[in-house]
Amino acid sequence: MQRRSDASTSARVNYADCPFCQFDTVTDYILQESPHFLIVADHAPILEGHLLIIPREHYACYGDVPAALDEELRLLKAQVQHFFELQYASPLYWEHGVFHQTVFHAHLHCFPFGHIRYQPGELYPGQLIHNQNDIRTWYQERGHYFFMDDTEHGYIFPPDAQYYFHIMKEVLAPGIAANGKSFPWSPSELRQLEGRPLVATLIARWQQFQELL
Repeated sequence: MQRRSDASTSARVNYADCPFCQFDTVTDYILQESPHFLIVADHAPILEGHLLIIPREHYACYGDVPAALDEELRLLKAQVQHFFELQYASPLYWEHGVFHQTVFHAHLHCFPFGHIRYQPGELYPGQLIHNQNDIRTWYQERGHYFFMDDTEHGYIFPPDAQYYFHIMKEVLAPGIAANGKSFPWSPSELRQLEGRPLVATLIARWQQFQELL
């Protein structure tokens, strides 16, 4: 799957007030397209290498994305993992669900954090999950959630602010600190300004990676 410069693939639900449905807002950040997803550089990165996987069609969260797209998503995540392990470090995947979203369109954050130090038993009341269908089942039966996957363990959590900020502090913050950043991180506007060199470097590294495939 090679990067393309247009959005010519299949018709999709498009919402005028959704930034990710307005293709022009992400065009400059696209690294790769597949039939139903985009891989983009986050325009306000937490650290260098910060990517998003975004479905083309408008879904509230990944719990809302149909099972027919699971294999395509799995392949994209595997490609991101390969890229990270060659250029940065192993990935952590993170999704807010609808809980704590700032853009109300499904998007999966991909961070090259490397090894994450935590004991799964300490993440109660998180529930171990094995695949996208487990996320869908939670969303259908229990509603909102947030989710993390370090490629070895995937956990989904109820939308509880106490546990959300605990995991942000105990799991995400060390990964951010290991990459020379501080927690809590800067506002989005400042990250966007300061992150331009990071985005440029990421795009260059992705292009090099594609040339090796």
